[in-house]
Amino acid sequence: MDIKKIFENNKEWVQERLDIEPEYFKKLSQGQSPEILYIGCSDSRVSSEELMGVGPGDVFVHRNIANMVPNTDLNSMSVINYAVEHLEVKHVVVCGHYYCGGVKAAMQSADLGLLNPWLRNIRDVYRIHKDELSLIEDEEERYKKFVELNVQEQCVNVIKTADVQKAIRNRNLTVHGWVFDINSGKLIDLKIDFDAILENIMEIYRLDE
Repeated sequence: MDIKKIFENNKEWVQERLDIEPEYFKKLSQGQSPEILYIGCSDSRVSSEELMGVGPGDVFVHRNIANMVPNTDLNSMSVINYAVEHLEVKHVVVCGHYYCGGVKAAMQSADLGLLNPWLRNIRDVYRIHKDELSLIEDEEERYKKFVELNVQEQCVNVIKTADVQKAIRNRNLTVHGWVFDINSGKLIDLKIDFDAILENIMEIYRLDE
């Protein structure tokens, strides 16, 4: 990729926007009020705004390897706090994707150096759901199910946070788990039943008002 070409593309993009709406960038500079916090993977094949068909200002985005939400990760926790407490988003989405390199790496036992502590969070998801995953004989299908279960567990991690619990109680914030199928381009709502998943353990994580 020619880096100079990127700046040429930018000029064309700016002009296209201005041709449609002369005040576009002036309005954009006045602030943001997105309704969605999107937590996704850093994979270069997955463009969050593009796959949702939205534009600048519509979605607050956080991306990392394998769309993780570790409670010890200050970056993720800061993003959630800012989006929920200050931007007052109405929805939090955790979106994984099939053929995720981070999830695949976590399924293997290779020593990946600096990545090891991060991958350990994903491997913990496999440990929690080992019985279910071990029943899936086809490796690709097990891989896909692991991606879905990882999304589910990261959504649970989102719900564990004080900011999200307070927003759910006070203004009906909703949490969603999605998967992007790179092979088809389709966005899939996993329709996770969080009440059922958290029924027996939420008393451990529930914080008093």
